[in-house]
Amino acid sequence: MHTWQIGDVKITKIVELESVGGSRFILPDATPEAVLKHDWLSPHFINDEGKLIMSVHALIVETPTKTIIVDTCLGNDKKRNIPAWNNLQLPFLEDLEAAGFKREDIDIVLCTHLHVDHVGWNTMLVDGAWVPTFPKARYIMAKSEFEYWTEEAEGEEYATIMADSVRPVFEAGLVDLVPITHQICEEVVLEPTPGHTPGHVSVHIQSKEQHAVITGDSIHHPCQIAETTWSSSADYDSAQATQTRQDFLSLYADKETLIIGTHFATPTAGHVKQVGTGYELSVEGGSEETLA
Repeated sequence: MHTWQIGDVKITKIVELESVGGSRFILPDATPEAVLKHDWLSPHFINDEGKLIMSVHALIVETPTKTIIVDTCLGNDKKRNIPAWNNLQLPFLEDLEAAGFKREDIDIVLCTHLHVDHVGWNTMLVDGAWVPTFPKARYIMAKSEFEYWTEEAEGEEYATIMADSVRPVFEAGLVDLVPITHQICEEVVLEPTPGHTPGHVSVHIQSKEQHAVITGDSIHHPCQIAETTWSSSADYDSAQATQTRQDFLSLYADKETLIIGTHFATPTAGHVKQVGTGYELSVEGGSEETLA
C-alpha cells in the first residue's frame, strides 16, 4: 500500500492486480524493442525484456470533508472477454478494509470514465443481484461520458458492463451526472482530458499550495510520456487522445505537481520532466505502509 500527502489530503493506492507483459493489446506500439530505448522506464515500469508492467488499482482520496474512491478496478464475479479479467475472485474489499476503509466509509465514487477496469467494484454480487458496493456514496460520472455509453455505444460486451457495473447504481438513485469541470469539494476538481473516451476526466487535487493529478487513462503507461503518439487500442479518438496527452505534459512539465498514474506500477507517481524535446517521469516513492 502506497500513500501520498498533498497538503491536508491523503491519497492511498489499493491494488487489485499487477501484471507483466500481455499488454500489447492495449498499447500495440509499445514493443520490447521500442520501450527498451527509454532507459528511465526500467526497473519500475518495464522488465529487463522490455515487457510492460501495469497495475489496476483504486486511489482513495481523503480530504478534510470527503472520502473519495477514484475508479473501482475490475470487480469480482463478472463475465469478461479478457481471460485474465474474467470471473475474478480477488481480496480487493478485504484489502480496502485492511487499509482502514469500510465500504460504508466512502462518500464519493468517482469514475474518470466508464471502461471495464474503472467501474468493476461499483457493484458487487449479492444473492444473484448486482448491488452498490458503496451504499452511502454518491457515484459521480461525467454527464457526457454516461450519455455516450448509454445512447451511442454498441456491442454485447459493453452492454454487459453497463448492466452489471453502471446501471445498478444509476437505478438505485446514487449517480450524479456532472460537467467535466465539476468541483467535487474544495480540494478536488475534475480536469477534462478527452480522447480515450468522449467524457474522460483526470482528477486535480490541491491543498496548501500543493498539487497532484490522477491521470485516469489519458496516460495508460509511462512509456506514453516518452512517446506521446503511442495510442491505446481502446481510444475513442486517438488523435484527440494524443493532443490531450501532449497538452497535459506541456502543462505539467517541470512543475511541482505530482502525477499519479491510474495504471502506473509501483511507485506509481512522479513529476514530469522535459528532457530535450521529450518528457520523462521522475518517480516519487511516497510512503509505503504494510496492511494489517
